[in-house]
Amino acid sequence: MTGGERVADTPQHRPARAPRLRRVGDGELQVRHRVLHGYRRAFRMAGEGPALVLIHGIGDSSATWAELIPDLARTHTVIAPDLLGHGASDKPRADYSVAAYANGLRDLLSTLGIESATLVGHSLGGGVAMQFAYQFPERTERLILVSAGGVGREVNPGLRLVSLPGAHLALSALRLPGMRLQVGLAVRLMRLLDTDLGQDAPELLTLVDALPDETSRNAFIRTLRAVVDWRGQVVTMLDRCYLTEGMPTMLLWGDRDSVVPVQHAYGAHEAMPGSRLEIFEGAGHFPFHTDPARFRSLVEEFTRTTAPADWSRDRWRGLLREGRPGAGASPAAGERDLKEASERSAT
Repeated sequence: MTGGERVADTPQHRPARAPRLRRVGDGELQVRHRVLHGYRRAFRMAGEGPALVLIHGIGDSSATWAELIPDLARTHTVIAPDLLGHGASDKPRADYSVAAYANGLRDLLSTLGIESATLVGHSLGGGVAMQFAYQFPERTERLILVSAGGVGREVNPGLRLVSLPGAHLALSALRLPGMRLQVGLAVRLMRLLDTDLGQDAPELLTLVDALPDETSRNAFIRTLRAVVDWRGQVVTMLDRCYLTEGMPTMLLWGDRDSVVPVQHAYGAHEAMPGSRLEIFEGAGHFPFHTDPARFRSLVEEFTRTTAPADWSRDRWRGLLREGRPGAGASPAAGERDLKEASERSAT
């Protein structure tokens, strides 16, 4: 486990009173719907207290958080949306960029009466959370980024391949009779060989199962191509990480992540002033599935012992004017990632 800098008695790290626990009823965990801009958005909402928004990754849905929601909802109002094009939400021919997802999340939270929240984003959801914080800093209390996309270019080669022309045929082929058995055998072999991909293969296979028809596959490919091409990830948040100064931020990563390498966690931690880093040893791309008890404990402790970000327009203007520290200096070895990131954009 690696920890970031901790200050004993600053506003962001001041111990809080023990929270009052509340039981969550089964009815609260049901999928609900809201129609926004003509499209049906699915979400789960449970509990009372400070708002905690759980944002899933590409091809996934709010169901990925199902086992964590009841406990987190004992001290928080938990909102877990199905992003547009995912889960039980509509899957139109639409804009599936991270900026569009941030806008959609803002609108959903507005209809639910949630003015500000702590955002927990996994994989693509981490990119959406960072984009939301960039677009709407006044509505972001904290960031918890889990195996987040949008840091370095590297990403699983399988995702690069799916971004290429012909991906529809490849995904359709996985639904042919007998293919599920063959893929299952390959997954078991990877796990027996103790490969990093073997750690994530069962969850990744579940994501393929969540694409039963052409509409679902089209939405998945549109989403993927908005953030990945044949060279890797095409968006970055490294160039504006300095804007998180003063916002409590925690990074959670598995050290055997086969989708987004753990090196990205260290790069993001270095680029985000005052961030905290926690590594899950032996975990892959889904550390909250591998060790849900530790994940839940870290989220609860972090939200309890840090104060929400105190955003002000003047401070934001000052950060923008100062720019990224060292941006004007000549490139050095440590600047390589940022130079490469300048070819990409998170806006």
